[in-house]
Amino acid sequence: MNDVEKLTKDTIANGGVLAMLYFDIHAKTKELVQELGTGFINSVIQRPGVVFAVGEIDEPIGGEEGKNWSSSIALKVLTKDFANLAAICMAHSPYTVEILRPDEIKMPLAEAHTLLGTMSAITAEYKRYILTKLSKPDELARLQDNLKTRAEMGKKIMKKGEK
Repeated sequence: MNDVEKLTKDTIANGGVLAMLYFDIHAKTKELVQELGTGFINSVIQRPGVVFAVGEIDEPIGGEEGKNWSSSIALKVLTKDFANLAAICMAHSPYTVEILRPDEIKMPLAEAHTLLGTMSAITAEYKRYILTKLSKPDELARLQDNLKTRAEMGKKIMKKGEK
């Protein structure tokens, strides 16, 4: 058994997940598609919780008559756990995901809490971004007041928990 297979088996035995993620990428030039794809793969490799990742960028197509160039990226990634795989999917939106191993996902409650917290944080960030870009000034002021009220409620809850 080679080193990569041993690392994969050991990681999966400890809750890891091996998956194929598929992405599409677009840019104005063929070279830029390849550069963006390479940079993207490298950014995933460096994410916390990634044990290893190997990506392949298809030959870019298109570019006729002022159209963008397009390509697909196939990324095989081994993560320490399902929550890290989910975080990659939430951050980068692959168009499809195929879990290669294990055959079944079992998740400790602490990992489920982490996953739900990550999902909530990312969703909140998207909502905030969309609302601040699309809201009129009076709507934005109401949203900020609601956030202040929620923060005050959170402080009260935290103080109760400290007692």
